[in-house]
Amino acid sequence: MGPPAAMKGTGFLRQVTAFFGVGILAAITHYGTLIGLVETGAMAVIPATLLGYGLGGIVSYALNRMMTFEATRSHAEAGWRFAVVAGVGFVLTWLLMSFIHGQWGVPYLAAQVLTTGVVLVWSFLAHKYWSFGEGR
Repeated sequence: MGPPAAMKGTGFLRQVTAFFGVGILAAITHYGTLIGLVETGAMAVIPATLLGYGLGGIVSYALNRMMTFEATRSHAEAGWRFAVVAGVGFVLTWLLMSFIHGQWGVPYLAAQVLTTGVVLVWSFLAHKYWSFGEGR
């Protein structure tokens, strides 16, 4: 089942809006995991944010494929591309959180907000032009 008729179209503004909406759901998953694990003492900040990033990535793939980019690539082709972009985002998250929180001592939620901003820009552009862009 595809996106609602109102969501169809390839306009950049529509894509940014859909990506933002999907991002909110992915962020709730990511931040919920991070906060839950850190505040209960179940996990340290860096591993908790990386687990949250992974779970948010699952939400992001499913919804962005369907609602944001109207992917023309098969799951087999878009999936590995998404995984590469997500892998770079994972490394960016690890590096940025390690420096901003770990080295500079910025509180973990503030560090995560800054990190999310950087990874958001990277992810949107990479997914738009590479992961879900027009297939061959």
